[in-house]
Amino acid sequence: MPIVVETHPAYLAHDTGVGHPERPARLDAVLAGLEAAGVAEDLVWAEPRPAARADLERVHPARHLDELEAFCAAGGGRIDADTTAGPTSWDAALLAAGAGLDAIERLERGEAAAAFCAVRPPGHHATPSRSMGFCLLNNVAVAAAALADRGERVLVYDWDAHHGNGTQDAFYDDDRVLYISAHQWPLYPGTGDLDETGRGAGEGYTINLPFPPGTTGDVYLAAFDEVSAPAIDRFGPTWVIVSAGFDAHRADPLTGLNLTAGDFADLTERLLGVAPPGRLIAFLEGGYDLQALALSAGAFVAGLAGSTFRPEPASSGGPGRAVVDAAFRTREETPM
Repeated sequence: MPIVVETHPAYLAHDTGVGHPERPARLDAVLAGLEAAGVAEDLVWAEPRPAARADLERVHPARHLDELEAFCAAGGGRIDADTTAGPTSWDAALLAAGAGLDAIERLERGEAAAAFCAVRPPGHHATPSRSMGFCLLNNVAVAAAALADRGERVLVYDWDAHHGNGTQDAFYDDDRVLYISAHQWPLYPGTGDLDETGRGAGEGYTINLPFPPGTTGDVYLAAFDEVSAPAIDRFGPTWVIVSAGFDAHRADPLTGLNLTAGDFADLTERLLGVAPPGRLIAFLEGGYDLQALALSAGAFVAGLAGSTFRPEPASSGGPGRAVVDAAFRTREETPM
């Protein structure tokens, strides 16, 4: 099946500084992984347009956008202890946020069965009013808000090892978006506990699965089958967006989970099973061991294309089952 891959040379120009884990080589590794997966004939390459100001302002206040653009234009620098931007970073961020919008249009024209946005900088830590955690603008939230504003029901499934606090913040009181995050706990940014389930109209539309270090793929699949899938079925998404960070891999230097490329292939199958045909978009988030990132991205995109690329077996036998049980009880107490 054809898969749109949205990427752009400007992403490589986003300079985070010497020794920073979110580096241009990550994107090179992802693209090498797609080639190794043997699905080159299924890939439809596309360069996105920059997100328009109106697209961004569905998520980010105008003042924040003005300040971030001016900061980059003045040469950039360190935003916080983890996050840096340079003079080319604003253009890269606009193109990263625009990738999902272009992918939506391409999928609606029937050009592909799914889309993978291989972008930098990543986005899921960027809150509406703050850039943080390597992220400048929230790419996923911009795409989800565009869809929700025209009446779509959007599932955002985030399997990055770090909780997507920015995406959660953007939709915490919104019943048009179901946000599910499977992540390591405790870990940066310190959010994503079980009791964070939404607020107001959005109560029950946020599901957090905070797993301990060492959690393996069999536990992730159990959480999907027992907790996520029933909620997704009740929600009835018309679009699925994936925050596809690959730092839950056992080789990642910043995290302590124990997943493999085979586990990402299994999770891809689960998500394809709940996504309407031609209505799945994924965004690259984390993943900081280059070899693990290449293998995992290859397994993921091959799965989207309906092919099998499992360079590593799935993992099992780790902790985390208690989290699945606790999340199940939380869902019973706070249904949507």
